[in-house]
Amino acid sequence: MSVSYLHVMFTFFFSTMLHHFHVEHNMSKLMLTEISSIQEYHNNCVIPDLKQQVSELENQKLDLENRLQEQTIKLKGKVLVRSLDLEEKLDMKDRIIKKLEDQIKTLTKTIEKANEVHVPTLSKEYVGMMEYKKEDEERIVQNLILDLKPRGVVVNMIPGLPAHILFMCVRYADYLNDADMLKSFMNVTIDGIKQVIKEHSEDFEMLSFWLSNTYYFLNCLKQYSGEEEFMKYNTPCQNKNCLKHFDLSEYRQILSDLAIRIYHQFVIVMENNIQPMIVPGMLEYESLQGISGLKPTGFRKRSSSIDDTDTYTMTSILQQLSYFYSTMCQNGLDSELLKQAVKQLFFLIGAVTLNSLFLRKDMCSCRKGMQIRCNISYLEEWLKDKNLQSSNAKETLEPLSQAAWLLQVKKITDDDAKEIYEHCTSLSTVQIVKILNSYTPIDDFEKRVTPSFVRKVQAMLNNREDVPQLMLDTKYLFQVTFPFTPSPHALEMIQVPSSFKLGFLTRV
Repeated sequence: MSVSYLHVMFTFFFSTMLHHFHVEHNMSKLMLTEISSIQEYHNNCVIPDLKQQVSELENQKLDLENRLQEQTIKLKGKVLVRSLDLEEKLDMKDRIIKKLEDQIKTLTKTIEKANEVHVPTLSKEYVGMMEYKKEDEERIVQNLILDLKPRGVVVNMIPGLPAHILFMCVRYADYLNDADMLKSFMNVTIDGIKQVIKEHSEDFEMLSFWLSNTYYFLNCLKQYSGEEEFMKYNTPCQNKNCLKHFDLSEYRQILSDLAIRIYHQFVIVMENNIQPMIVPGMLEYESLQGISGLKPTGFRKRSSSIDDTDTYTMTSILQQLSYFYSTMCQNGLDSELLKQAVKQLFFLIGAVTLNSLFLRKDMCSCRKGMQIRCNISYLEEWLKDKNLQSSNAKETLEPLSQAAWLLQVKKITDDDAKEIYEHCTSLSTVQIVKILNSYTPIDDFEKRVTPSFVRKVQAMLNNREDVPQLMLDTKYLFQVTFPFTPSPHALEMIQVPSSFKLGFLTRV
């Protein structure tokens, strides 16, 4: 081939190749442009939108998680509160169960140790009677009245338990409609009480115990008599236990008279015990600061047969009163009877103190009046402490209180005389004049009461209509009353302690 031909062919081939190259190059550029355009579209439009959606979803997720957490917390709180409530209730139940178990253990041990009562059966099986045989009467009286010691009776037993047992025997005789048996039982019972009182006439505890039981026995005869005035205080079940065949009103009067006799002996024993303490404690003992050692001018030191170490004080009187009170309470003495006994004792304290004041000029001074007033306040506080303000015991001390005031008040002018006339209403003319004439100054700063002042007071008092009596009757006894107090205890529930030694009786 020629060179020109080769040249032409080469040129044509090269041109063709170059053209293809340009075409491919242009296509590549176009593709790159398209790809770039697509990338740009995705970068500028799709991805931000997806990111926004992702962000929104993440926010929604976060919101849901927060709400879920809040709900979980609330739910946990409610569950926790309920759980705590349940735990607290369970804990309280556990404590109550533990307490009840402890009480059961304590009661079981007490019952086993004391062995005081028989094992109770269903109360509905009993009708509140005590079955006995006529030949058992003497044993009943011996064991339940003559041999029974107040301190041997369990403290937590119902008040007047012996009296209730006696009445349950009465009900049995009435149930049998046996007049001879009932009359015999009532007579031996009353004779037994009389005998125990006679044998223990100086024993305060025994007198207190049988005063209480005689009173309860009397009340049982009234409560279950079937009379409307007493039945209205009963429960329907108690009214079923009323006597069916016999009227025991005659025996009620006998028991009432016997109770009065026991009460009077009971008061005498108390008075005999406390009387030696009254003058030393109320008058002679000086507890106020500044009074001790001071004696009225013109008087020597009063000698005493009582050694100083054995001298009674106001504390001695209060302790004796507290002993009387606690013994009466332990023996179940009715509160109204107890108040009457305390009133009688306070009258004795006031009367004995005042009588001694009338007889001793060395006690008629202003400072002694202060001491008496102080001691009266101790007695009033004792009444308040024992919740006995309604006993009227405080009122029995009014004459002594006015005498103490009279010793302290100014006694010079006409106005003083008028004040004495108006204030001393519980003292007689003779008593007021006696105190004024006996008044003795304790030091040189006080003056004796002038005769003219005494005459002024006496002239004012002449209009009074009182008894011209100086000394009070320390043996005076207030009339005792026995108010009806129905027993709240159901007869069918009453059990007999083994310590009473009445195993020969049958509870029915």
